[in-house]
Amino acid sequence: MKLFPYTAEWKKEFNRVKQQIIVVTGLGENRIQHIGSTAITNMPAKPIIDILVGVDDIANIDKSVFKALQNIGFLRLRVERPGEIVLAMFTDGTYEIKTHFIHMIENELWKNQLFFHNYLNSNAKARDEYRMIKVNSAKLKDININLYTDLKEPFVKRIFNKRINKG
Repeated sequence: MKLFPYTAEWKKEFNRVKQQIIVVTGLGENRIQHIGSTAITNMPAKPIIDILVGVDDIANIDKSVFKALQNIGFLRLRVERPGEIVLAMFTDGTYEIKTHFIHMIENELWKNQLFFHNYLNSNAKARDEYRMIKVNSAKLKDININLYTDLKEPFVKRIFNKRINKG
């Protein structure tokens, strides 16, 4: 897993693609948010833009939305996660290198993801802790997405719990 230094270009790229998504789907601007490490100031990251799209009912998304997203380069992945549909954009027709992800999710997951993003952007200590998890994970010889997810999951859940226990 190779990490790249933070760049403001990631935010510009998100905004560019967000406008495309709005135009082709008609989704409201407030339903499309930049998440993931590329959305956290000064966080090293894989250069893949994660886009959060909030939907009311994951089971009843109009098929025309998927067709519209496909027209701008997003393909639905066979990722099985409760309450989430994942799409990706690739560099070319080999479908090997992803450049963007769309995570379509419902309300509770939406709240957690935005809270996590906002918390790390406003809390330097938490941001540094997350940076160390990422950097240390990237150094591991046998790192893969499943192992990386397992390594960061306790931290992520701890931050999610801050939102849940706040109310």
